[in-house]
Amino acid sequence: MLERLAHFSYRRRRWVLLVWVVLLFGMSALGANFGGKTSMEFKLPASDSQKAFDLLKSAGSAAQNEAGKVVFAANDVTDPAIITRAEKFLGELAKVKHVSAVHSPWDAQNPAASAQISKDHTIAFATVQFDGPFPELPKDLGTKTIEDLARPANGNGLRIELGGNMFQSRDIGGASELVGVVAAIVILLFAYGSVLAMGLPILMAMFGIGIGLAAGQLLANVMSMPDFAAQLAAMIGIGVGIDYALFIVTRYRQLLHEGHEPETAVVKAIKTAGKAVLFAGCTVVISLLGMFLMGLSFVNGLAVGASLAVLVTMLASVTLLPAILGFVGHKIDSLALPWAKKTTSTDRNVWYRWSRFVQKHPVVMVLVGLVILGGLALPVFSIQLGSSDQGYLPERETARQAYDLLSKGFGPGFNGQMLVAVRVPNDAAGAQLARVHDAVAATDGVVKPVPTTLWRPGSKVAVIPIYATTSPQNTATIDMIDRLRATLPPATAGTGLEAHVGGTTALFEDVSVILGERLFLFIAGVLAVSFLLLLAVFRSIFVPLKAVIVNLLSIGASYGLLVTVFQKGIGASLIGAGRQGPIEAFVPMMMFAIVFGLSMDYEVFLLSRIKEEYDRTKDNGVAVADGLSQTARVITAAAAIMVCVFGSFVFGDQRVIKEFGFGLAIAVFIDATIVRMILVPATMELLGDANWWFPKWLERIVPKIHIEGEPQGT
Repeated sequence: MLERLAHFSYRRRRWVLLVWVVLLFGMSALGANFGGKTSMEFKLPASDSQKAFDLLKSAGSAAQNEAGKVVFAANDVTDPAIITRAEKFLGELAKVKHVSAVHSPWDAQNPAASAQISKDHTIAFATVQFDGPFPELPKDLGTKTIEDLARPANGNGLRIELGGNMFQSRDIGGASELVGVVAAIVILLFAYGSVLAMGLPILMAMFGIGIGLAAGQLLANVMSMPDFAAQLAAMIGIGVGIDYALFIVTRYRQLLHEGHEPETAVVKAIKTAGKAVLFAGCTVVISLLGMFLMGLSFVNGLAVGASLAVLVTMLASVTLLPAILGFVGHKIDSLALPWAKKTTSTDRNVWYRWSRFVQKHPVVMVLVGLVILGGLALPVFSIQLGSSDQGYLPERETARQAYDLLSKGFGPGFNGQMLVAVRVPNDAAGAQLARVHDAVAATDGVVKPVPTTLWRPGSKVAVIPIYATTSPQNTATIDMIDRLRATLPPATAGTGLEAHVGGTTALFEDVSVILGERLFLFIAGVLAVSFLLLLAVFRSIFVPLKAVIVNLLSIGASYGLLVTVFQKGIGASLIGAGRQGPIEAFVPMMMFAIVFGLSMDYEVFLLSRIKEEYDRTKDNGVAVADGLSQTARVITAAAAIMVCVFGSFVFGDQRVIKEFGFGLAIAVFIDATIVRMILVPATMELLGDANWWFPKWLERIVPKIHIEGEPQGT
């Protein structure tokens, strides 16, 4: 089938190119005009925080509507002159479209006013209620409209900062992708020595991510898509798009240099490297879609968005790329640079000599590789999952300044406001409700809670706002939530009341627990599917088993470095990661899905060439050395591109994107060096012909999948 597809794409290249161009511009237009809005929708049916949210919603509340804070700092915020200026601003703010209510700390009608002024009278805050959820409000409402309104009121002894999601910059990408693409161009120029050959992988990546991102925008109408889903999909799409085109173009050039005509070279490249690309791409998609096992709506959005980028890129590599190669023909090496050198598959280069060196000392090299990976992975056993808040934003942002002022004036736990939602069955439950309030107040780690109030007049739901004595990311806060949840059942026993702990901090703790509990299931599922696929491709027990184990060690090492830098803070200042804190709860899951899938790209590309050589020579040692020498250059270039693309995202502002960029770049670097260049040749040398042992009973029941060349005798 791939052979017919390659012939068709080559011979009907004008039509194929036209279809892809129309698809690119058509999908981009649809995405721009009809795309849905991003959201971080959490639905945790079995969690305590979800039950608290549902209680509030059942009371007819707009619990999902966005809220923010206006923070005032002065030598004395009770000074009449300061109050006059601040109240004037709040009056103007109340008139802004989409602002539904403003609760001033100086309003005598506000029952919580006294709690909105710090004890030393240096900091006060007003709460701002908006008329809709965060994703549905205008993007620049807080970051432009309200900020512009606040600017004239600032100064002369009064400082105003704006806190909350509405006032946090939503600009999370653009420059990073450009840096990654520029780095890829430079690496490809050195790898190919030709401007034209360099441009093809870049072109494939642009088509893939352009269409994939537009499809993700359209899907946001029917499923939850986080605001960083597009940047994550672009990160993956650029990487795999360049990788896949690199594999195919490299094979095409080799075939041309061996004397094949362009059409023959295209067809053979697609039949071999193209098959490897399809298999590797399917592995990436499977590993990404495995995240559906986590059961979280926003995680599903991440999985689908990233999978679409990979899927479209993969299809472009086996249809659009053959068509483009049809236009290029023998001119693939045009605009060659001075260092350009024609290579063939029979070259025995430095990588061949390196493989032979590793094969002479296999035991030592395996031990060295395992010691390095094991040492790097050790910190993973102390990993703390959580969620970063606005305290991790760059200091230049007003939302970060507001966060720091509130912590200073009201305590480190103030920015992690939580609440106890209580269902009150009747009007005579006052005494029982007081009993719950007293139990909450007596819980170790809780700042004296605000008096209990009905969520809305006449509702059957009461609310007890609470704060921890420690910051939201502190493990002591998590312990406090657990103690509070253990305290509530005895306090409500026999009263007819139902109480649950909710709020952002409690919600993210529940998310972390669920992701942590399901991570093993997800990893086991992806490993099992990958093992079975490799079993069918390479007709071997030990090759897929070794691949799964070694790749797992590689990912463990990257997790360990992530913990070292972001959680322990060692070297964090070098990449602008700010203060140390927990690892974002869904980062390990996403990293595993992406890195395991990408590592399989390199695994398949390398092992398929080794298998091809082994089928030809029946000499395992020669097959390993030749396979490595033929693929190491392209794997090294592909990995270098991935490292640069992923690493460029480290320079973004969002902590979660920094974590992804750093973790993925480190993981790819480890995989392409320690794993691919040391452990794979060393372990395959130790196993010898046993690498290719496959029981006859399995041969009969396991379907055959041929990639990267046809088996001998066919």
